Amino acid sequence: MILLHIDPANPDPEALRQAARVLRGGGLVAFPTETVYGLGAHALDPAAVGRIYQAKGRPGYNPLIVHVEDADAARALASAWPDEAERLAAAFWPGPLTLVLPKHDSIPDSVTAGLPSVALRVPAHPVAHALLREAGIPVAAPSANRSTEVSPTTARHVARSLGERVDVIVDGGPCPVGIESTVLSLAGPRPTLLRPGSISVDDLRPVIGEVALPSAAPSATAARPSPGMLDRHYAPRATVRIVPPGERARMLAEAAAGVDEGRRVGGLMMMHADDPRIKPVIRMPDDPAGYASRLYAALHQLDDAGCDVILIDQPPDTPAWAGVRDRLRRAATEAP
Repeated sequence: MILLHIDPANPDPEALRQAARVLRGGGLVAFPTETVYGLGAHALDPAAVGRIYQAKGRPGYNPLIVHVEDADAARALASAWPDEAERLAAAFWPGPLTLVLPKHDSIPDSVTAGLPSVALRVPAHPVAHALLREAGIPVAAPSANRSTEVSPTTARHVARSLGERVDVIVDGGPCPVGIESTVLSLAGPRPTLLRPGSISVDDLRPVIGEVALPSAAPSATAARPSPGMLDRHYAPRATVRIVPPGERARMLAEAAAGVDEGRRVGGLMMMHADDPRIKPVIRMPDDPAGYASRLYAALHQLDDAGCDVILIDQPPDTPAWAGVRDRLRRAATEAP
């Protein structure tokens, strides 16, 4: 595994060329986006795409997002490009919005879990953008970690989770947004939010009008229309318990009793933890963007501290917090 350090403010051309050669040759390159680190492979090379699934231990019914340099490159990979796509691309690309559209025949079925639609995104991170421009190919890239684990927001997280399964890790520093992109489907009769993220429905409505939610959850092994729809996802090794405001005193007391029985309990708290036995406690920002930016790094930190249980204050139930609430809900879901 090769580690390349690239300054986002001044990306090194030779390092970018080296990473781009690996991508074009069918290798795996982990690279930073503004959301999380992605595990990239040539999206039009089925063998390279297969390496992503193998490295992550990712089920074949969970599709991938294809990252491209600009909206023109995205249009070339879609068999239809509705007016809503044009308006959303103009408003939010480059940025943390993924559009699901009818796919072009050039997209391998393994990228889309056999579905007739493809998820497309133009990332805003300067290293990701420079790498895509240098490679000159569409790059399929889920988060660069083992399937269902906490997503990586630093190169160190990638190396620890995937290690030698990756040919190149491009270290461009921490990811500023911190949670995965919002995913919006334009492949059906009306725009449908498949995964919430930092771009909320309140941000989308002024551009395209009302946004629907999925009508039903897919069955256990059915192809997902979008990444990020597994019941258990983004999960640390520790048991995650979400603490509603009305249950806070009781749950903190139960956790403190668990510490006395030998368990280590940590917390992600927007308020004081109230008991010195619950540690480490990471104080989280009370705004959704700040919270999202720190979330995965904080979960990694508590896992590294050997916590058996992680208590997390329940965030507000508003559209701006929907992305954070989604990640916490899936992290807290018990494995089947």
